[in-house]
Amino acid sequence: MGEKSVQKKKYILEKAREVFSEKGFKDVTMKDIVDACEISRGGLYLYFSSTEELFLAVLADDTPEDDEEAVVAALSGDATAGDMLALFLKEQKKEILRKKNNLTTATYEYFIAHKVEERQNPLKNQFDTAVRIIEKLIENGVDNGEFYCENPHGCARNLMYVVEGMKITSQTIGITAEAIDKEFMYVLTGLVPDELNN
Repeated sequence: MGEKSVQKKKYILEKAREVFSEKGFKDVTMKDIVDACEISRGGLYLYFSSTEELFLAVLADDTPEDDEEAVVAALSGDATAGDMLALFLKEQKKEILRKKNNLTTATYEYFIAHKVEERQNPLKNQFDTAVRIIEKLIENGVDNGEFYCENPHGCARNLMYVVEGMKITSQTIGITAEAIDKEFMYVLTGLVPDELNN
């Protein structure tokens, strides 16, 4: 694919994300995407054959593949595990509170309506990647005496379940920044060794 085609596809994905964020998944048509991109129907079909294919591409585009390598590189530098975990949670908080370009509603509409094999599910891949990142951070923090945790994988998985729950809560009943901070602090308090808590 040439540079112009790569840029066109990127533009289509950006516009499609806006449409899916605004309308959810089930109410979006290819015409909606054509109108948002201001391109011909044929121009869109050169890149994507359906709203499902387009939505899955938007989700895949939303998943940076090199997050784990970035964490490992940061931990080998000056950043502490606690600093990195705080940064990770800050990004999660921004995502939970995001109103514009939020794909939560569309994502759950899609996955409720479609049976997707576990290994092909981009949400599962995102979740598993985040768990591995948090687990590495916790393990590093334990090794450096910042954290105490007998089960880093279980703690990481639990933290991501809390994050996912707050994403749904933000879209259904609403959640404040203060409530998010409270939930994160509740989980993180269990990681701090007793001697540092007193």
